[in-house]
Amino acid sequence: MMSLPFYQKFHKQYDHSYRNRDLRTITSQYHEQEKKSSAIYTQGSMAYSSRSSAAHRQESQAFSQALAASYQQQVSRATESTVVSAVSRKAASAYNYGYSHGLTDSSLMLEDYSSKFSPQTKRAKKSLLSGEEKENLPSDYMVPIFSGRQVHVSGITDTEEERIKEAAAYIAQRNLLASEEGITTTKQSTASKQCTSTLHQEEAFEKKSRKVAIREKAEHLSLRKTLEETEAFHRKLNEDHLLHAPEFVIKPRSHTVWEKENVKLHCSVSGWPEPRVTWYKNQVPINIHANPGKYIIESQYGMHTLEINTCDFEDTAQYRASAMNVKGELSAYASVVVKRYKGEFDETRFHAGASTMPLSFAVTPYGYASKFEIHFDEKFDVSFGREGETISLGCRVVITPEIKHFQPEIQWYRNGAPVSSSKWVQTHWSGDRATLTFSHLNKEDEGLYTIRVRMGEYYEQYSAYVFVRDADAEIEGAPASPLDVVSLDANKDYVIISWKQPAVDRGSPILGYFIDKCEVGTDVWSQCNDSPVKFARFPVTGLIEGHSYIFRVRAVNKTGIGLPSRVSEPVAALDPAEKARLKSRPSAPWTGQIIVTEEEPTEGIIPGPPTDLSVTEATRSYVVLSWKPPGQRGHEGILYFVEKCETGTENWQRVNTELPVKSPRFALFDLAEGKSYRFRVRCSNSAGVGEPSEATEVTVVSDKLDIPKAPGKIIPSRNTDTSVIVTWEESKDAKELVGYYIESSIVGSGKWETCNNNPVKGSRFTCHGLATGQNYIFRVRAVNAAGLSEYSEDSEVIEIKAAIAAPSPPYDITCLESCRDSMVLGWKQPDKSGGAEITGYYVNYCEVIDGVPGRWREANIKAVSEEAYKISDLKENTVYQFQVAAMNIAGLGMPSAASECFKCEEWTIAVPGPPHSLKYSEVRKASLVLQWKPPIHSGRTPVTGYFVDMKEANAKDDQWRGLNEAAIKNKYLKVQGLKEGASYVFRVRAINQTGVGKPSDLAGPVVAETHPGTKEVVVSVDDDGVVSLNFECDQLTPNSEFIWSKDYVSTEDSPRLEIESKGNKTKMTFKDLGMEDLGIYSCDVTDTVGIASSYLIDEEELKHLLVLSQEHKFPTVPVKSELAVEILEKGQVRFWMQAEKLSGNSKVNYIFNDKEVFEGPKYKMHIDRNTGIIEMFMEKLQDEDEGTYTFQLQDGRATGHSTLVLIGDVYKKLQKEAEFQRQEWIRKQGPHFAEYLSWEVTGECNVLLKCKVANIKKETLIVWYKDEREISVDEKHDFKDGICTLLITEFSKKDAGIYEVILKDDRGKDKSRLKLVDEAFKELMIEVCKKIALSATDLKIQSTAEGIRLYSFVTYCLDDLKVNWSHNETAIKYTDRVKTGVTGEQIWLQINEPTPNDKGKYVMELFDGKTGHQKTVDLSEQAYDEAFAEFQRLKQAAIAEKNRARVLGGLPDVVTIQEGKALNLTCTVWGDPTPEISWLKNEKSLASDDHCNLRLEAGKTAYFTITEVTTSDSGKYGLVVKNKYGSETSDFTISVFIPEEEARVASAKPQEGNKQTK
Repeated sequence: MMSLPFYQKFHKQYDHSYRNRDLRTITSQYHEQEKKSSAIYTQGSMAYSSRSSAAHRQESQAFSQALAASYQQQVSRATESTVVSAVSRKAASAYNYGYSHGLTDSSLMLEDYSSKFSPQTKRAKKSLLSGEEKENLPSDYMVPIFSGRQVHVSGITDTEEERIKEAAAYIAQRNLLASEEGITTTKQSTASKQCTSTLHQEEAFEKKSRKVAIREKAEHLSLRKTLEETEAFHRKLNEDHLLHAPEFVIKPRSHTVWEKENVKLHCSVSGWPEPRVTWYKNQVPINIHANPGKYIIESQYGMHTLEINTCDFEDTAQYRASAMNVKGELSAYASVVVKRYKGEFDETRFHAGASTMPLSFAVTPYGYASKFEIHFDEKFDVSFGREGETISLGCRVVITPEIKHFQPEIQWYRNGAPVSSSKWVQTHWSGDRATLTFSHLNKEDEGLYTIRVRMGEYYEQYSAYVFVRDADAEIEGAPASPLDVVSLDANKDYVIISWKQPAVDRGSPILGYFIDKCEVGTDVWSQCNDSPVKFARFPVTGLIEGHSYIFRVRAVNKTGIGLPSRVSEPVAALDPAEKARLKSRPSAPWTGQIIVTEEEPTEGIIPGPPTDLSVTEATRSYVVLSWKPPGQRGHEGILYFVEKCETGTENWQRVNTELPVKSPRFALFDLAEGKSYRFRVRCSNSAGVGEPSEATEVTVVSDKLDIPKAPGKIIPSRNTDTSVIVTWEESKDAKELVGYYIESSIVGSGKWETCNNNPVKGSRFTCHGLATGQNYIFRVRAVNAAGLSEYSEDSEVIEIKAAIAAPSPPYDITCLESCRDSMVLGWKQPDKSGGAEITGYYVNYCEVIDGVPGRWREANIKAVSEEAYKISDLKENTVYQFQVAAMNIAGLGMPSAASECFKCEEWTIAVPGPPHSLKYSEVRKASLVLQWKPPIHSGRTPVTGYFVDMKEANAKDDQWRGLNEAAIKNKYLKVQGLKEGASYVFRVRAINQTGVGKPSDLAGPVVAETHPGTKEVVVSVDDDGVVSLNFECDQLTPNSEFIWSKDYVSTEDSPRLEIESKGNKTKMTFKDLGMEDLGIYSCDVTDTVGIASSYLIDEEELKHLLVLSQEHKFPTVPVKSELAVEILEKGQVRFWMQAEKLSGNSKVNYIFNDKEVFEGPKYKMHIDRNTGIIEMFMEKLQDEDEGTYTFQLQDGRATGHSTLVLIGDVYKKLQKEAEFQRQEWIRKQGPHFAEYLSWEVTGECNVLLKCKVANIKKETLIVWYKDEREISVDEKHDFKDGICTLLITEFSKKDAGIYEVILKDDRGKDKSRLKLVDEAFKELMIEVCKKIALSATDLKIQSTAEGIRLYSFVTYCLDDLKVNWSHNETAIKYTDRVKTGVTGEQIWLQINEPTPNDKGKYVMELFDGKTGHQKTVDLSEQAYDEAFAEFQRLKQAAIAEKNRARVLGGLPDVVTIQEGKALNLTCTVWGDPTPEISWLKNEKSLASDDHCNLRLEAGKTAYFTITEVTTSDSGKYGLVVKNKYGSETSDFTISVFIPEEEARVASAKPQEGNKQTK
């Protein structure tokens, strides 16, 4: 007995629904006789495959006859062979009937032979397995396989409406006449009659001879061929006949695969028009978008493929390929079985991350953890997105202790519901960071998101809200998209779609909604309603049974139609019972055997009336009816007809006359709004139409659901500096409430903004994204399917700022001093002040006896303001514990944890106690300020100073280092030299004459970094000389205050200072700045993350500030530029200076040698008060003008002056420059050179001499000279651009010399010279050679008949340009074999008869006199091989060309000769070896004879001789010379003429001319 396979054990329960005990008994008997019965099947199969179908039918009939006779003779014997005979006879009958009716093998049906043992008659498909395959099957297990529906091809017409009607009619007919499995079989009585008729046919067959049978077979084949040709011809004539229903050429094949493998199902379908193929899993359409990457569906070249990736056990199912076109629908089935290794552990569930590990899997590899601590870092905050955008939520998860290979369970929630990965959202766990990514945001995604991390039995969670704003409308003013489109009810006839109304209508009320549908597998959307519907539910009809659809909704207002909503999940047009049946149908492994059971239908029963008819939903647009099927209906399907009647009449009208209803629900449209109706339903089947049901109550066509009332009592309350908590009273008597929309508005703006785009339930919501410091009002409205309510009343005005809460507990309680009956405690202030200033502290204490704390008692009734307090009246030598609680205006905070145990006893130590209340401020990337308070216990002598120690936070205790070598008396220290990004801790120790005391508690850790937006204290001096310190902070909270201090002691009561704060700015003003004000001035901002800054006023800074103050009290005119002098174009002298600014009342005095000068013929003065420029002009400098010049300024209270001394050499140089400029101005009155003669080398390596001229006219002449000889210039200068040029091409040594150009006309002349000799010429030649070298092309490789040539082209070559070649970094020595040279513009290196030694890298260096310019080429490997091969080819070609046979000359092209004359022609031929010659006449070989003598002498001279020419010798001749290197043909033509004939022809030509003249 075989044991069941692993995967079959899981499907054992499926056997019980298909097999009973009697059937299993018969099955075991059947397996014992399997080999015997299989022989009969094999014989019938072989006969059918080897002969024609007609001959086989006759043979099968004869075989059935014989079996039937044998069966009748043995029917009385009750032996085991009875079963075998019965099976054999029924097999033959089935084959006989199937083939006679043209059925395929898969359509043959056998009556189950177990009917004799079973009380019910059953039918089963025949097993087509061979005997050997059946023998290998397990005898105790049989897995059922679902049967397909009946193959049916309907004549579906082209129009969509008729196609739907016809499909619906067919499905109704199928439900009426077919059983649940839909398999058509023949009854036993019909089979018996057929078997009887075949016995007579087999007898007639036996009487036929073999010859007659062969002849009939041939005639049959001929007739079939004729019919096929005729049908093909008619199909071509009538295009409509080309249309045919789908037909599977290749059907999908069942597969059994291991888990995690991929599987592909293939099928090929024919049909016209081309069928559309849809894939189903357990009768549910496969949606590739619902599981991205899971399924891949492809259709190429008629081959359709479904690929299932990474199969798991859930993929075990029956898959269907449905092909459909206008001519019908056809399906093919295949099963996929996914097997799993026995005992295999699914590791992916252990590492997948997001909610894949079961909660019971809480044990770690090291046993149960005592406790896991789960922390969230880098947490996501409240997020704002817009429809269509992509955002990610994420945080880092830190779990201690960390256990390798044991990952936490990560689960995301939205509004408390688990979130799973889909095409809209993806989850990811990287090992330490969890992310939730929205690939395409929708308003449905708005909500409170929570990440829950579970580790064993411990879990932590964190939440934040995600807000989704509406996308921009395509049409301005169109409403926003609806949301949450879902299917409420689905059946064969309709699907009810519901949605939520959007919060935004963009200023125009929403008139209604349009619903669109799209069949799954297509991308074609169609509108379901012609006019907008206001109710947020709508039944969609006109669906095709069994097909799946997705839906979307669009809102419309007066402006236009808005964007569509997110599509719904796919929904199938099936009854719930049908869905449940398909869903519960088991997916079994393929075992090779099919068992199908079917009950005989009960016929002739008219169904009774339906029951429980009621109106489930009524709106102004439609009414939905629901009822229960009748109890009396038989086994066949039933249809329903719905009737309506207006109230007050008995005129019943049938609603669905064309399409009967198949499900017990129906939606009625086209009812008159406001009228009253009654409804009833009738049932029908093939036996007739039944009695109607009881009529419903009177129903008025109107909306039964009312719009909710507006909410009330809108109360906002402070939450954070950007959010507000809004509460309200829910709408009264609201039915089917969907939720609430909240809107906010800044007071006075008149503009309302929605706070949520997804309705929220409840009466409380937190509105985020508000502007800090602004005043807001709020309103709320409710929403249900009927619509949105009116707005509530506006809330009270609320300012957006953080809520005030009680402070957090203080911490680090320590004992600062202990006496016999008192103790002094110190502590650190709370981390969170609660948004308000801490006003005091309360201390509690309790006695500790034998380690057990006693009752807590209050130590102070009045709050203490310092972080230290002395507790009196304690018991000496008693142990105490303490608690401290902080207080602000919001109330008293939670007390701190109990402190350590301290013993109340007299301290006798001589050194001071620890300093306390350490704090740090002004944290920057390289420094911070540390402050502390002196110790309470000073020891036997007063404290004389402090030592400050520092170490990195993670460093060991032995790495403390002191920051000050000598004790400091200040109770603060600015710590310098910190490392940016490092974390530090600090401590302070006090010292007296006895020694150094205990260190304080640690301050920190603190990270050395400058926070973004950090600002510093700025000093300023106003116009009155008042000095002030200013500070600005952009990170204020509503409760922040500016606190100024000097040397870190508050300056609140200082008489020398005045403080003013307004908004985010503060100013501290010095009333009389002096030596008493030296110190460090700092400004702290409370209720922030330690924002502070300071400014040091030392003696140097004090002097600087006093100078600035003096300047502001007694101002001077600020000077931008001191007094200066410059020479103008005509030789004029300009004295000028520039002030920062001048008012309209400003005055200037001009002083020369202590005497004021005034404007006149010699001096011209000018003041430009807009620019502050002051000028004085003099026409000419004379000797008496040497001296000192001063400009004195006065502008209101401000004064100023600037002086310039022009004496001695300075004055003489200025005077000479002025004279030169005057002469230059005179020169420029005629034609002159604006730029003198210069040269440049062009890109073509030519030399261009150029100059720029000015003030020229048409009559101006320009003449060029070289070495005082005039140069004739072909081009005439037009002076349009003012540039004159002389181009010297291919510049060389002969062009050296002195060049001069002269401008002249009637106004004067000017000249410019350029020397191009000696060094100047050498410099120019270097530039020319450089340009030539740069123009060189890359080195090329060229093969020649002599060898290999490397070459490069330049613009042109000069002797001054030195060319050097190197091979493998070694200079080449030139020989007869390796040569270099220049040919025209080509520089080359010739390598004759190259060898492998010539391989390598070649460099050509062009030296211009200063720099070498290199070009390289690699002549190795493939480059050398190719060049060498080409060289060999060219060499052989040259040899062949040199030695090939050729005709050197001697033969004419045409020879004209008189008949009877002798013709002698000679020519010279050449070739090595000596060529062979042959002669041709008219392209035919010509041999030498007595008439034509052909000969070759000495292998060089060929002779052609005709002793007496005749007319027959006329023609085309050729001499062909040939040797092993080639051949050549020399052609010539011989024309023979007769003298008499020529005379006659000549005389005939004039006569012909005369005839033409006539």
